[in-house]
Amino acid sequence: MKKTVRISFEGKTYDVEVEVLDSAVAAAPAAPVAAPAAPAPAAAPAAAPVAGGTEVKSPLAGSVFKLKVNVGDTVAANQEVAVIEALKMENPVVAPCAGKVTSISVKETDTVTDGQVLMTIA
Repeated sequence: MKKTVRISFEGKTYDVEVEVLDSAVAAAPAAPVAAPAAPAPAAAPAAAPVAGGTEVKSPLAGSVFKLKVNVGDTVAANQEVAVIEALKMENPVVAPCAGKVTSISVKETDTVTDGQVLMTIA
């Protein structure tokens, strides 16, 4: 059995002819399908304290676009301390803990690798 169905898509209306193959399937209501639950976002791993402080590492390979702190500055946990540029995108680097910046291992425009230590916070 053929049926004509009117469909509207992006402001345009279309009359479409469809063939119903099995009337039992067409008459049965479709069972609702539950959308899969979104996975919970992964918590950022806590930075492991090292002798003399906590290392702040680059989250990806790129170049140091901006250092937002200097040695001796006091920072809060999750404060943006640097920006890494990769693939023409600026990626913030945040402090994993509160404390004082005791050393900075890179300078602006340096190329860094994933996991490279940028600075230390004590």
